[in-house]
Amino acid sequence: MNDALCEHIVARKSKPMDFVIRVLIIVVIVAIAIGGMPFLGFFAFALAATLALLAYYFAFPLLNVEYEYSLLNHDLEIDAIYSKEKRKSKINLDIQNAEIIAPKGSHRLDSYHPETTCDFSSGNANAKIFAIMIPINQKMTCVYIEPDEKMIEHMKQWMGMKMFVD
Repeated sequence: MNDALCEHIVARKSKPMDFVIRVLIIVVIVAIAIGGMPFLGFFAFALAATLALLAYYFAFPLLNVEYEYSLLNHDLEIDAIYSKEKRKSKINLDIQNAEIIAPKGSHRLDSYHPETTCDFSSGNANAKIFAIMIPINQKMTCVYIEPDEKMIEHMKQWMGMKMFVD
């Protein structure tokens, strides 16, 4: 077998809204603990502690995300890794079905108007982000990824004239 595998992990940059969400969750928990004491007594503290545990295990991990790109020949699999523990498969693509792959903001993408957009990049403004225009479920979809040089070279082999690096 002459399969070629490329893997790359990109950590998503924290958004300003992530900090706001964390603070709001903590404020609500403290408000329930303090504000509920006169009405519910110890039950308010127990409720706040339960909410804090739920937030710690379910809400906060969703705010720390890494994306893993696995490219096996022409099959691209993108997984989200939450808090470096939980993995969830996000999307599987056959890049040979893509209309075009070009850097984000390239003039070559001007004629494409995607119905949906999936951003699996780090969110860093200085990063070299590529857009993959591909039909998924009869909808033109734009998928943003941030591949390394090895993955770009590997994608060029399979895409030919549909891959641009500008």
